[in-house]
Amino acid sequence: MDAIEKNMTPSRVLVLGFAVVILVGALLLTLPQATQDEMGLSFLNALFTATSAVCVTGLVVVDTATTFTHFGQWVILILIQIGGLGFMTFATLFAMILGKKITLKERLLLQEALNQVSVEGIVRLTKSVLVISFAFEAIGTLILTLRWYSDFGWSKALYYGLFHSVSAFNNAGFDLMGNFSSLTAFVGDPVVNLVIMLLFISGGLGFLVMADLLAHRKKFSLHTKIVLLVSGALILLGTVIILIMEFANPDTLGPLPIKTKVLASLFQSATTRTAGFNTLNLAGLYDTTLLSMIVLMFIGASPGGTGGGIKTTTFIAIALSVLSTYRSNPYVVLQGRTLPKDVIQKAWAVTTSALFLVFVILSILSHTENSDLMTVFFEVTSAFGTVGLSLGITPTLSEVGKMAIILTMFIGRLGPLTLAFVLSQKRDKQEAHIKYPDERIMIG
Repeated sequence: MDAIEKNMTPSRVLVLGFAVVILVGALLLTLPQATQDEMGLSFLNALFTATSAVCVTGLVVVDTATTFTHFGQWVILILIQIGGLGFMTFATLFAMILGKKITLKERLLLQEALNQVSVEGIVRLTKSVLVISFAFEAIGTLILTLRWYSDFGWSKALYYGLFHSVSAFNNAGFDLMGNFSSLTAFVGDPVVNLVIMLLFISGGLGFLVMADLLAHRKKFSLHTKIVLLVSGALILLGTVIILIMEFANPDTLGPLPIKTKVLASLFQSATTRTAGFNTLNLAGLYDTTLLSMIVLMFIGASPGGTGGGIKTTTFIAIALSVLSTYRSNPYVVLQGRTLPKDVIQKAWAVTTSALFLVFVILSILSHTENSDLMTVFFEVTSAFGTVGLSLGITPTLSEVGKMAIILTMFIGRLGPLTLAFVLSQKRDKQEAHIKYPDERIMIG
């Protein structure tokens, strides 16, 4: 028993915790009470849906609105909330409610879950995460309820407002509009577009950044400044590409007035940051647009938030590392600060691991699924980035395809390095510090 406890590192506890939550959610979705036909989902479909909810992805094999009862939808909503904020965050919440002291082991788990470099102030950060999350979701619920009450009535508007606010802030992309339509009916609605967009952008920035912004400091940390700069630049770049490429496309932006074209382009660019909602018919997009969206989905959101992907900070670290190599500069410099070597190594490890995963899963699905390569590539990248956008093949995936996407969503949510740490054995400290003789190999 002691040996098992000794081997349960924070990374392993985190992976095991997410797996248990997914399994419980899947079992609940197989119950007759969960579906409108009172048959329950098959276990594989339930596992896919639960994984998509906990990993805040939004890919669905069955339509959420027409398949599930209120019980089933509430199960999905709770899984989204736990998955977005992390099960350790909720465990801490219950511990604080019960007046329990947060132990060092629990602080280490929180550090791993929130992707922080130290345990200092981790409980305070966890409290901030909970307050920020519930506040944003409450405000989003209120505004969306007021917007939708004339369409649906107060009761349904409140329910829809709550569901979509939680789904948006946690970057999940689940919706209740029916027929896999997402938010296409509201393509020109500024209230729905802006509220949903602000919710998922806020959740994707990372809780450390949100806490930094809300603290009203005169000087933000380097991390906050870089996250805001890169996130803004990527959203703007995506908006321009979509607007230019799809401007005259009769299946997407073509029939829309100019203001709606801009709004739809902005929303569709921002949603690639792992949100999963769409206001345009994705299947009608040109391949060039889809390729640019794949790149944005792969980069994803920012560390310590509710989004996926390799993260914005990883992307900028890689880009600056390449630039430094071109300039024969041994140091990677960012706004007057040198990034440590271990940060650059981790950035490269995350990116290469992610590329390898996407390539392997793409190879499997290109063989098992009856779809063109671009459609499969889009699906796999969406799953890894926990985005949830799809060109329509998710419901038709084979059993092998579903299992492959389940694995991709799981790794995408936890991060490829977390899983690598779980599978690897600890090296002896003395062996880890041995420096062997240098010898060069040819590169390039």
